[in-house]
Amino acid sequence: MSVDLDPSLPWLDALTWDADGLIPAIAQDAHSGRVLMLAWMNREALAETVREGFAVYWSRSRQRFWRKGEESGHVQRVRAIRTDCDGDAILLAVEQEGGIACHTGRQSCFFYQTDGAHWQVVDPVLKNPGEIYKK
Repeated sequence: MSVDLDPSLPWLDALTWDADGLIPAIAQDAHSGRVLMLAWMNREALAETVREGFAVYWSRSRQRFWRKGEESGHVQRVRAIRTDCDGDAILLAVEQEGGIACHTGRQSCFFYQTDGAHWQVVDPVLKNPGEIYKK
């Protein structure tokens, strides 16, 4: 049985962080509702996101903060931050600059769809990643 979020606690303390001090963060287009990506945040990244108004994540592979768009220019302006009933996931309603959230040059990182046997690419590349990212 899950434990509901305790809204009487300070907002960061009310969240349920994993053993590594992280929480999954889903970025959703604030206008269309489309899920753009999933990333991770630690306390500092989430607090910085609130302070700046732009999405800041924690890169598990690089072990450092990652400001969405720091290389591509495709920043995420945060319009609302929500959590679920037990406080173990974050939902960011964002305005995605440039319309590209995925490092593959697509609108969303969720561009594969299954046909029951295989995964199929269902969304086009909007811009070649080689033209987006610094070398």
